[in-house]
Amino acid sequence: MTQAKNRQILLASRPSGAPTAENFDLVEREVPSAGAGQMLVKTLFLSLDPYMRGRMNDGPSYAEPVAVGGVMTAGTVCEVIESNLDGYAAGDIVLAGSGWQDYALSDGEGVRKLDPSAGPLSYALGVLGMPGFTAYIGLLQIGQPKPGETVVVSAASGAVGSVVGQIAKLKGCRVVGVAGSPEKCAYVTQALGFDVCVNYKDADFAEQLEAACPDGIDIYYENVGGKVFQAVVPLLNTWARIPVCGLIAHYNATALPDGPDKTPLLMRNILTKRLSMRGFIIFDHYEDFPVFYKEMSGWLKDGSVQYREDMVEGLENAPAAFMGLLEGKNFGKLVVKVADPAG
Repeated sequence: MTQAKNRQILLASRPSGAPTAENFDLVEREVPSAGAGQMLVKTLFLSLDPYMRGRMNDGPSYAEPVAVGGVMTAGTVCEVIESNLDGYAAGDIVLAGSGWQDYALSDGEGVRKLDPSAGPLSYALGVLGMPGFTAYIGLLQIGQPKPGETVVVSAASGAVGSVVGQIAKLKGCRVVGVAGSPEKCAYVTQALGFDVCVNYKDADFAEQLEAACPDGIDIYYENVGGKVFQAVVPLLNTWARIPVCGLIAHYNATALPDGPDKTPLLMRNILTKRLSMRGFIIFDHYEDFPVFYKEMSGWLKDGSVQYREDMVEGLENAPAAFMGLLEGKNFGKLVVKVADPAG
């Protein structure tokens, strides 16, 4: 065993508003041993994603919340350390959901073997995993892009948005990104090939977005909500489609926003412009994962899709990195490197 203790980051308390360091607790426990029908896995990479903020709340949602005192949830890339489970052997690399900890036991449910020769192992948590698949399904199945249409993507430099825009370009669309700094906007246009990128923090953001979309907006891929969505709505064309992937601007909210209720205005636009607005949760679509994986692997191999990671070293740094994610401080897919594989 390479480590005598199993570090775990627990949910110490439920946040009110933005999470703080006091909401997390780092503990050390004994490394468990694999029993019959189990395997022991060691975390190599840990994914940090906005959805985790919702799991910290105790309320109805599409998934069970993390219990107070429980290990924070996360997708992980792991190495099998010992196995009493058919089909798995020590040294195998797997995609799991073992959470914010060094070691975990698994009975194989929800686990998938990874091919280490397919690319960097951490890509299974990003462009070749849940975020990339989310971009693919939301844009192609709900957005249904057509050549010449205008696609606007919020959080355009992030794990999902960056892939959405590149697929839209592959489908012949004009793509406008929205990001939160000049550096991110430059990356979105220069490295990812978006036609335009607008900084939502600029005072004249709404005017810049309108100028970037002279023919209106046919697809708005929603990752953010808030002021970005408010600026988008007046620009939506008749028959526009809105895949709703996330609402990160609202995840720390403790009450409804101040100001007039804009729901009637939105509903009027939905009616008069015949808008299609659909939320989706990616685990409803996993029967399509093999098709996505084959196509995305090809795009990565031939350079059609570029990808950037924001790699943080050390499990102990996961809480601070996660809090930064909710404030838009990451640049690319946020991943924590926890350990190196034994091999």
